[in-house]
Amino acid sequence: MKNIKVFSASALDAQNRKKIEASFAKKHVGEELSFSYEIDVKLIGGVLIIDGADYYDASVKGQLSALKKADTDEHKVSAKNKNKAKPIAPGEIIADEGFLAVLNDFKPQFSSSRAGTVIFSGDGVVKIQGLQDAKYGELLDIEGSVMAIALNLEENEVGAIVLADDDKVSSGMIVHTTGRIVEVPVGEELLGRVVNSLGVPVDGMGELVTTKKRPIEAHAPEIVERGKVNQPLQTGILAIDSMIPIGKGQRELIIGDRQTGKTAIAIDTIINQKDKNVMCIYVAIGQKASTISNVMHTLAEHGAMDYTTIVCSTARDSSPMQYIAPFAGCAMAEELMYQGKDVLIVYDDLTKHAVAYRAMSLLLKRPPGREAYPGDIFYLHSRLLERAAKLSAKKGGGSITALPIVETLAGDISAYIPTNIISITDGQIYLEQELFNAGIRPAVNVGLSVSRVGSSAQIKAMKSISGKLRLDLSQYRELAVFAQFGSDLDTATSAMLEQGERTTESLKQELNSPLDIEHQIIILYITIKEFLKKIPVKKIREFNKGFLEYVQINYQHIIDNIHKTKELGMEDCLDIEDAVKQYSDYFFKLNA
Repeated sequence: MKNIKVFSASALDAQNRKKIEASFAKKHVGEELSFSYEIDVKLIGGVLIIDGADYYDASVKGQLSALKKADTDEHKVSAKNKNKAKPIAPGEIIADEGFLAVLNDFKPQFSSSRAGTVIFSGDGVVKIQGLQDAKYGELLDIEGSVMAIALNLEENEVGAIVLADDDKVSSGMIVHTTGRIVEVPVGEELLGRVVNSLGVPVDGMGELVTTKKRPIEAHAPEIVERGKVNQPLQTGILAIDSMIPIGKGQRELIIGDRQTGKTAIAIDTIINQKDKNVMCIYVAIGQKASTISNVMHTLAEHGAMDYTTIVCSTARDSSPMQYIAPFAGCAMAEELMYQGKDVLIVYDDLTKHAVAYRAMSLLLKRPPGREAYPGDIFYLHSRLLERAAKLSAKKGGGSITALPIVETLAGDISAYIPTNIISITDGQIYLEQELFNAGIRPAVNVGLSVSRVGSSAQIKAMKSISGKLRLDLSQYRELAVFAQFGSDLDTATSAMLEQGERTTESLKQELNSPLDIEHQIIILYITIKEFLKKIPVKKIREFNKGFLEYVQINYQHIIDNIHKTKELGMEDCLDIEDAVKQYSDYFFKLNA
């Protein structure tokens, strides 16, 4: 038996009930019907009739909501200088004239649509009865005031996540489909701004002036639309650019325990993009507001906010807002990429993103899998990271380089989320707690770190001198473990340990002090060629810093030649050797 629900602001008399029942009997010929009548003072006046997924709204409340929406839409259209057009309700149903005539007694203008009713709301999740037309990921409108995303499509109800405070939603509220997915504002106008997961500014600098929007979900570029990843994206960090090079369009994971310098590497990389025509987007997921504020101030101090957008979802934000943050940031990056620009995007971090998705999934009663994560946790991150790409010349040649960050527990890179993301990305930079505590910063473990793009993302000058560096450093760290037992060592082993110690010292770098690639090559050259053999280990960083200043003053042509040709010629090598000899004499006299 089909039940027709009739809500009215006040009790309906027998005559009007008879008219309604006769009309629906005519509509459902041959079906058994039952009618339930309830009073809802929120309707103010008129009636609301629910026939399964068909909603016939003849209430004053519905009319006011329609007027409010029409006024809002008209204002938006006029603001964009477009022709005014009457908005069409999605899934609208035209009732027969006889039925409209019956309801004329209740409301002068009648509207009908496909809709659903909220039957549960809590912890950022709502369950909706009806709404059979909803699609996965579709944006839902809850009485024109709150938006939600449909994630669970079940036989009798729809599960959705609310993109606002869940206390604004209560049982009985009417939900409509929109036929759209979540969109965020995009464009160069966002550079220098701090926005939330929906693209709303939270930096107190006024509204955004952009009119462009993109959906947060999009297909990754096809294989035929992609180009080769062979252009370097310099991080400014010697240990990474020499041994774990990153190319434009690559996805390089930064992984390690908390407080090992993961975010510092990402921030230094953003700072190093100054004057390199690379736009940057930093996505903070589940971070403390104070941490995000510190990142913003650091970038501003180094002039990096001019080409950077910060998308933040703080730890205080709901799980749904944390869930959509990286997708919103990726949509902003895609707009720039398809304009032919190079973009660097940092996801800090995807561990918290996975936790937020798990919380939502458990609240939606999805079947839990390993570590209570839902079965599609792999697809969650793969569809996000696959959108990072280097486009072919036909598509404009733009690129998105992704640096996702993942936090490990006690150095366990074989945990569920780390292994998932390692399998998706093109390599990883592994930061080790022991190295960090030993003062080796950045604390890069060269044995577990890898870039699958390799030397194709390096300029010729760096490639020519960094070839053996990785192997030599790995051998040194293995030998250093045995050398600490104090056993007698032969001359060759002792020399290797001394050289490894000096190389490690040269690779150390201060926070927020990225080096230009030309400076990196010069430092690496004098280190590999063992020109630091006579320099005390504790003085090496001081020597390197002074030597670079000396070269800039007296041998600027070396830097200019490397910058122009991307190669390290024989004459430049001889000039570097002359310079290091001259500066060494000066350095020893200064420290005598």
